Amino acid sequence: MLISYEWLKEYIDLSDVSPEELADKLTLHGVEVDAVTHLDAEISNLVVGEVISCEPHPDADKLKICEVNIGEEENVQIVCGAANVAQGQFVPVAKVGGRLPGGVKIKRAKLRGQVSEGMICSLQELGFEGKVVPKKYSEGIYAFPEEVIPGMDAVEVLGLRDTVLELDLTPNRSDCLSLLGVAYEAGAILDREVHVPEPKIVPAKEAAEDYVKVTVEAKDANPYYGATMIRDIHISESPLWLQTALMAAGVRPLNNVVDITNYVLLEYGQPLHAFDFDRFGSNEVVVRRAREEESMTTLDGEERTLSSSHLVITNGQAPTALAGVMGGATSEVEDDSVNILLEAAYFDPAVVRQAQRDLGIRSDSSIRFEKGVDPNRVVKAGERAASLIQQLAGGSVLSQPVEYDELNREEKELDITLDRINHSLGTSLSEEDTMNILERLKFDATVKNGTFSINVPTRRQDISIEPDIVEEVARLFGYDNIPVTLPNTPSTKGGLTAAQKQKRSVRRYLESCGLHEAVSYSLTTPQKEAAFEALSAPRVHVALPMSEERSSLRTTLLPHLLDALSHNRNRNLYNVSLYEIGSVFHTDADIVTEQPEEKTYLAGAFTGLWEEHAWQGEKKQVDFFVVKGILEGLLAELKADVAFEKAEQQGMHPGRTANVLVNGEVAGIIGQLHPVTAKEWSLPEVYVFELNLAGLLGKQEDVMRYQAIPRYPAIERDIALVVDKSVSAGTLERVIRENGGNLLADVRLFDLYEGEHVASDKKSVAFSLRYLDREKTLTDEDVAAVHEQVLEGLREETGAVLRA
Repeated sequence: MLISYEWLKEYIDLSDVSPEELADKLTLHGVEVDAVTHLDAEISNLVVGEVISCEPHPDADKLKICEVNIGEEENVQIVCGAANVAQGQFVPVAKVGGRLPGGVKIKRAKLRGQVSEGMICSLQELGFEGKVVPKKYSEGIYAFPEEVIPGMDAVEVLGLRDTVLELDLTPNRSDCLSLLGVAYEAGAILDREVHVPEPKIVPAKEAAEDYVKVTVEAKDANPYYGATMIRDIHISESPLWLQTALMAAGVRPLNNVVDITNYVLLEYGQPLHAFDFDRFGSNEVVVRRAREEESMTTLDGEERTLSSSHLVITNGQAPTALAGVMGGATSEVEDDSVNILLEAAYFDPAVVRQAQRDLGIRSDSSIRFEKGVDPNRVVKAGERAASLIQQLAGGSVLSQPVEYDELNREEKELDITLDRINHSLGTSLSEEDTMNILERLKFDATVKNGTFSINVPTRRQDISIEPDIVEEVARLFGYDNIPVTLPNTPSTKGGLTAAQKQKRSVRRYLESCGLHEAVSYSLTTPQKEAAFEALSAPRVHVALPMSEERSSLRTTLLPHLLDALSHNRNRNLYNVSLYEIGSVFHTDADIVTEQPEEKTYLAGAFTGLWEEHAWQGEKKQVDFFVVKGILEGLLAELKADVAFEKAEQQGMHPGRTANVLVNGEVAGIIGQLHPVTAKEWSLPEVYVFELNLAGLLGKQEDVMRYQAIPRYPAIERDIALVVDKSVSAGTLERVIRENGGNLLADVRLFDLYEGEHVASDKKSVAFSLRYLDREKTLTDEDVAAVHEQVLEGLREETGAVLRA
């Protein structure tokens, strides 16, 4: 909402309050002001000029040489390129040395050999937005609609000696969608009176009911409809004060009648509509629900197909306006209009909201109707508009508008105790303090035994319950004046849960390893996940997806990480390592009737170089063991026992994929992406991992355990085992540990050999075994007994033999 400071001063005394001070006070009291814009901030040396003569430029077809009277001893010559410049016009002129918005400085210049001493300006060049400039002047220079004195300050004449306050209103404050509403707000803050203009109408002897009849069939949606007849008007350009007021508020002037309805809309917050009565089509106004598939053409030239949920104004047959939203093209006020019917009505907010949503129309009128207008201002707004039309467009206002009136105009009544107010705010306000605040708000109130009985004015549609009154008292008392107090309710000590701490630990560890966190949507498509899970697998589908690519809940994090890798690669970033912690959703049913199972997963994706030392000429490509090492370190951080076993998984490389076993149970997968899968994302070699993090968080002991440094020496034994190629090193290590007993302190794989002196279907795997007794020094005999037990176990379970 744009508020003209000068226009606002017509309703409230602001002589000692600057626009900036007013903006600060409004913001501090709950009506936020986003911006304060001085319209003349960048303008200087702008005067009124009279075009004495206008001749074509001898050397340029599109230029004209104008002699302009700017109120000085001698006229000046200005070369102008506007097609609409003409002799006799009064125009804004920027003199030599002047400045215009955008840092434009006016200099004496020569254009095609002719001296130009100034610039005749368009409204756009003076800082007005193109959308608010009258269509007549959307191209070319601006000519004042009335005679003004050459040499006058054009900034003053154009209403640019003004400041515009841009309000960022919350949805409940519809009362501030009008100048009077903001005036009441400022009056409450500054404790000043608001002066509401009194309409002055000289009614004709004829009655409006002799010319028009009003019938309301949809009584629930239209409890009040008033039709004022105005005859013999003259349509013309609006006076300058009216045009500049509208443009400052962001509204384009059209003609005097339409401009007046817009002026009153901004002033009162009450939408009005003027029909050309001679084009209306009958002498009867019928307000009814639209028929299914009924159509009409609105003012914007669009043909609209209506339904029975929409409300229309008709001539008894065809719709002439979409109630509360937009008028119809057939009865629009035009330059030759003589008799008009002025509509002032109250429409049900829900009906207007339905229409604007269905038809995609959002107008200044519909915005105000959907939020709720003041029922006690409907008639007054109509009278105000009729008065202005009579003043500016002439004509006769026929006595007594024709009305249908079943509108409830009663004020809401609320009771609230002083104790309730003070208890809610933590204040110690007295009855006098509170009553003063209510009087400043123009709330009619009485107090008895600490209880306030309040009649809320109908302009404040947002106040309906006790907490609303508490809020109003708090706003006017001043939020910064409310004392700081501690809550008197039992409080709990804040802190992170064990799972939250571990999530942070996971992030810290992975980022210390060089990974970057990715955050992606939880919504995807089955086709996107088809590389890792069958399309027929049960999924949770969204009932009303925002798009086809967001039609179901994800069951894995990997596709989105691959999207991110592909996105980076397309931008020449080839060495990327990402991780994501997020939710996945699983269900066992094709049609989900209950909440799906939501699990927290951790996934990572790697491509390109892992490490590069340019100076030493060293490069380390990401491979399975890089990712495995990161995962081992991560699970050590979570104090979990980890092991890996060969596995096959859809979408993964068959020979470079393993299950991740945590405490003996499968917790995830690690491996290389299948080349075919990688190709779908236009990626080279990619390694990934994915873990069910929910099964790991919050389950490990948050206790650090220490072990004393051994006092006795350890004995190491190396063994080289020849086994079938199908036997994994992990299986061998497990057997060694199971048979090593308490003396076996550590097992380390240090060699793998295939080739000469080893059969083609065999391999040689070498381990280093470390034996230790913390209570005594081990002898060879002690170690030999355990070592032989280990070898025996290997022979029995894996068929391993010692390599000669």
